[in-house]
Amino acid sequence: MSWQVYLPYVLVMAVVTYLVRAVPLTLVRKPIRSTFFRSFLRYVPYAVLAAMTFPDVLFSTGYTLSGSSLPAWSAGLTLPWAPLLCAAVGLLAGTLFAWRSKSLLTVAVVSCAAVAAAQACCLLFFR
Repeated sequence: MSWQVYLPYVLVMAVVTYLVRAVPLTLVRKPIRSTFFRSFLRYVPYAVLAAMTFPDVLFSTGYTLSGSSLPAWSAGLTLPWAPLLCAAVGLLAGTLFAWRSKSLLTVAVVSCAAVAAAQACCLLFFR
């Protein structure tokens, strides 16, 4: 396809992105005084980050119940729920470290290490 097909789509996306960012700046000139609305806006970035990240945690294991359609036996696991268990271990480790206010890099490394350790245990004991 040529660029002429994509140009209208890119222009519409650019206008929508600009409007989403510019309209609140032009309509809301005064500081927001409502404590409820300010506390609501305070948690929006965390909610968006969680909504973008959480599905990836469950879809990354290659197991039907946790997202993907790749069967568990392709990894050499005889237990059908082992990849889901590994994903749950990584999710739990990441949640605990994030709850303890660790850095994002620490949370990611600990989560990956927990999933790797859980997969190693599953392959070692349930193969």
